[in-house]
Amino acid sequence: MARETGNPHLALWIAATGQSQGEIARRITALAKARGHRQVAPDATRIRRWIDGERPRPPVPALLAEVVSEAAGQPLTPGDLGLAGTGVVLDGIQLPLLTEAAAQALAGWTQMDFMNRRDTLKPTFGAPLILAAERMLGGTARALNYDCKGFDADTVTALEEVTAFFTKADASKGGALHRSAIVAQLGEVARRIQDGVPPKLKTRVFAATADLAALAGWVSHDVGRYGIAQRLWSYGTYAAGEAGQRDRAVEIVTRMSHQMIYLGHPADALGLLGIAAQKATLPATKALVASQTGRVHAALGDERAADRHLGDADELLADGLGDDIPEWVAYFDAAEHSGARAVSARDLTGLGRGGRPASTHFEDALKLRKPGFDRVRVMDGVGLAAALFDEGEAERGAAAAHQALDDAARIDSTLVVSRLNTLLEAARPYETAAVDEVRTRAKELAAARPTTIAA
Repeated sequence: MARETGNPHLALWIAATGQSQGEIARRITALAKARGHRQVAPDATRIRRWIDGERPRPPVPALLAEVVSEAAGQPLTPGDLGLAGTGVVLDGIQLPLLTEAAAQALAGWTQMDFMNRRDTLKPTFGAPLILAAERMLGGTARALNYDCKGFDADTVTALEEVTAFFTKADASKGGALHRSAIVAQLGEVARRIQDGVPPKLKTRVFAATADLAALAGWVSHDVGRYGIAQRLWSYGTYAAGEAGQRDRAVEIVTRMSHQMIYLGHPADALGLLGIAAQKATLPATKALVASQTGRVHAALGDERAADRHLGDADELLADGLGDDIPEWVAYFDAAEHSGARAVSARDLTGLGRGGRPASTHFEDALKLRKPGFDRVRVMDGVGLAAALFDEGEAERGAAAAHQALDDAARIDSTLVVSRLNTLLEAARPYETAAVDEVRTRAKELAAARPTTIAA
């Protein structure tokens, strides 16, 4: 298969053009001549050598990218063709809209994650992030491999079942314990996709893969591996598109937005949510996007915009999100929205704005939370304690904190630790014995998975 050659990316994209290697060579020669590079005149044999791994020297990579881009009908860089130092697998989060090439990128990312290459797998910010998300939400992929040996019905069922198991485990106890297994499973899925997906199973395969990639990204984010989380979400967005589930892709983009809020890039979060809002069609995804957009505006101190978007989510929830809410967005309910309102009120109050106390929203969230969402319940409890401290209720805050800390001890999560950091900051003005005990316990728990982020 093409992926066994020295440069599988180049092999796939030349195949995608539908043109012979000789025709590609002729087009490169013509373009080079027009650009004044008369010494560049490859033949079909030279193209084959490049596919086998030989590296052409400049200006050939740029010329080849331009020729293949025009022939394939998709803008490509030398990195997309495997002709840069690292290429598409390691640089940024952009994915080619070609089934096999995208799966190769995913396999490369999971392999680099196992090698612990955090220096390479860094988060992408700004325009490259927004453009990649926009392309994934709006693009249509195609496949070259018409073999069908990667999956059968039993394999897809097993994939669906293992993803459901890990999803429940993550929501209950945090994803740190299972993260390596989840990412390894995703790497195996990438290999199988390259072996071919039977047409009758395509929707199930890519829907299950989108779910697994969304989860793998989330558990990676939850242990502080932000770069690989972003890449896995990028592939999840792509896979949801292959499955024909555009709203599923929208939900995954909201996860990418959540990460941007968390890492202190609210403008990027709004950029992602703006794209998501344009593509969302289901009431549940519309409400999720509106709720999260309100939260970002609150972080920016824009009370009016925050109220408008949070109010839009209120209305959608009041009207009902439908009788057949997909499992992948069923977590978004009145409790989740109350949590967003709570954090919004906290941020606005911290900026000298806002009305209703954050503690009342955290209390609402705790009352409404369904069983099985232990991590977010702990975060609500810690958030409530911090809000009470901020509101001058030291005694109530200490009582709420001790209850939340009892539960937090059973969760392995960087997200929980980041919420503990807000508790420690809120408790700073108080010097009572009860609050000192809260500080001691919170610091001990935070030491297990340290982070400087307070969220």
